[in-house]
Amino acid sequence: MSDRTSIVTEAPVISGMGSMPVEGGVAFRVWAPHAESVSVVGDFNDWTEGVDAMTREANDTWYTFVEGARVGQGYLYELQTPSGVLKRPDPRARAMENSSSHSLIVRRDAIPEPDRFSPPTLDQLIVYEMHVGSFHVPEGKSHGTFDSAAEKLPYLKDLGINAIELMPVAEFAGDLSWGYNPACPYAVESAYGGPEGLRHLIKEAHAIGIAVIIDVVYNHFGPSDLGLWRFDGWSEGEGGGIYFYNDHRSATPWGNTRPDYGRGEVRTYIRDNAMMWLEEYGADGLRWDMTVFIRSCQGNPGDPMDDLSDGWGLMQWINKEVHQRFPRAITIAEDLRDSEWLVRGVGAGGAGFSTQWNACFVHPIRDVMTRTEDAHRDLAALHAALTCRFDGDAFKRVIYSESHDEVANGNARLPSEIAPDEPTALPAFQRSNLAAALVFTAPGVPMIFQGQEFLQDEWFRDDVPLDWSRLAEFSGVHALYRDLARCRSNAQGVTAGLQGQSIVVHHVEDDRNVVGFRRWREGGKGDDVVVIANLSAFPADDIRIGVPSQGWWRVRLHTDAAVYGAELEGHPCVDTEAIPGDWDGEPFSIQVAVGAYAAAILSQDKSN
Repeated sequence: MSDRTSIVTEAPVISGMGSMPVEGGVAFRVWAPHAESVSVVGDFNDWTEGVDAMTREANDTWYTFVEGARVGQGYLYELQTPSGVLKRPDPRARAMENSSSHSLIVRRDAIPEPDRFSPPTLDQLIVYEMHVGSFHVPEGKSHGTFDSAAEKLPYLKDLGINAIELMPVAEFAGDLSWGYNPACPYAVESAYGGPEGLRHLIKEAHAIGIAVIIDVVYNHFGPSDLGLWRFDGWSEGEGGGIYFYNDHRSATPWGNTRPDYGRGEVRTYIRDNAMMWLEEYGADGLRWDMTVFIRSCQGNPGDPMDDLSDGWGLMQWINKEVHQRFPRAITIAEDLRDSEWLVRGVGAGGAGFSTQWNACFVHPIRDVMTRTEDAHRDLAALHAALTCRFDGDAFKRVIYSESHDEVANGNARLPSEIAPDEPTALPAFQRSNLAAALVFTAPGVPMIFQGQEFLQDEWFRDDVPLDWSRLAEFSGVHALYRDLARCRSNAQGVTAGLQGQSIVVHHVEDDRNVVGFRRWREGGKGDDVVVIANLSAFPADDIRIGVPSQGWWRVRLHTDAAVYGAELEGHPCVDTEAIPGDWDGEPFSIQVAVGAYAAAILSQDKSN
């Protein structure tokens, strides 16, 4: 038993919530409006009840300072309530022993302003969605960690990636999960390496020019191992207590655990959590999971009976502050309703996100690629997918052909959707590559999902590691993705238009499934880019397509080139000289041949 006595009356008062280590000890503060008394128990007092009693403050918070407590020690709050004695983890703990155990005291240093990384702008961004637990699993281990992910950062840099989007890393139940079941929203997943592991990954990423975006889950918490549930013993009916709606608004597709966006303390809890990732870890942005279930109860925004105005206001509040305090931070909505109000500014009534995942790109692209018969490929839908934009800005959308959602939940990786029995067969290989070419050349922020670059097949599972042996087997696919990223980033100074706002789909041949479009930023040599996609099983020769200027147009990339796989046909696609004469609304034209299920990217040398 501890011989320590309470020091509540002598305690220095430290601002903030949760456990706050300072010189000489640790301050603790917790919100528990329905508790009759609260104390903190932990390694520092041999887990002895009542030794470190807390004092009720205004706003129903409880506070104490524990002299001699230190970083690394475990603790819980012990609450005397009308429902009995409850022992709860700290709702704001930055680390947990595990999701069903005790909280840990950890340091909470903010990243100094001079040390902050400046992420790429949206027009420069190339995103790689990563699940830490399955991305790179060391031999003999059951899951990956932040450290093992950091080992692959040079690989991602070489691939042309300049941002990684981490699937949720808040503490979840068990060691294997997608992460969309946050048990302790402030704690960093212990199985991945906890707070220090995350800091290490972000620091290493920044050192080689890669931004880090954190996926956050505010549409629901839990539902399992959820210490917030009836935290201080109070609830209404079957509700979850002070952190949750206690009526019909609690219901989500993942359980009845929607936070109460109308309660000030809960709004602040979520706001502070968003700021934590940016302030304390130096993350470069946040991707909000399924915002449609923050702004509506059952995913029917616009229906007055379903709207959650409190959730909309919460998103506005947080986004406004994020962009004021971290002007380069990237905030991404996964709403999948393609409403431009998500990415309009708060001052105009929008939610204020920088950009959003674009359903009207991914679904038509996957549909076009997975159709069995060429005659059934919908070129009009492809046209719409290429030209969609929000709030007049091409980069207010994130475009992709694979994401964790699209390759699970009844769906599979694109090669497996194209040819379920033979996902490495030539048509699957070709059409998957063609989809990638459209991702990297259409206006928007391109994103790929881990393993896509070496033709990972089947579907995403958190307990099945990426098969890195495929990198050697499909080295040509990897080379294609690397070259696509180089074109997209204008690495050679001749494809600047792929980072521009403008597109015109000016060439459509329905009879042989050929689509051509022009991309540009300012226009001119080294800027204008022409992309031709052949969505047919047969090569397309003598494609005559309009171009804006005379001179030679160089083939920068052809997805059917033999360098991208010995299986490919290597159909000739060569540089060509423009001839005068109006065509496709342009003053000149060129003739090009494009291989089966292939795309070609052409532009002009600046000195041409």
